[in-house]
Amino acid sequence: MNKQKTAITAKGDARGHKYSAHNAMNIDVIFRIAGIGILITVVNQVLSKNGRDDMATMVTLAGVIIVLAVVVTMINDFFTTVRTMFQLF
Repeated sequence: MNKQKTAITAKGDARGHKYSAHNAMNIDVIFRIAGIGILITVVNQVLSKNGRDDMATMVTLAGVIIVLAVVVTMINDFFTTVRTMFQLF
C-alpha cells in the first residue's frame, strides 16, 4: 500500500490542487487596497488634527477614486475572462 504525501509543495498540495500566480495576484490586490486605505486614513487624521478638514476631504476622495479604479480594472478583467471562457466574442 502506497502512502500519499501530505506535505504542501510549491507546485501543489497532496490532493493535486495546483497553485498559480493568479491566486497570489488576488491577495496582492487585497493588500494593495488595504494599504491605500491605511495610508489615506493616516493622512486624513493628520490633516484633520491640523485644522485642514477641506484637504482631508480631498485626500479621502482621491483615495476612494484610486480604489474604484483598481476595482473597475478587476471587474473588466473578470468580464474579459468570462467572454473568453464562453467564447462570447
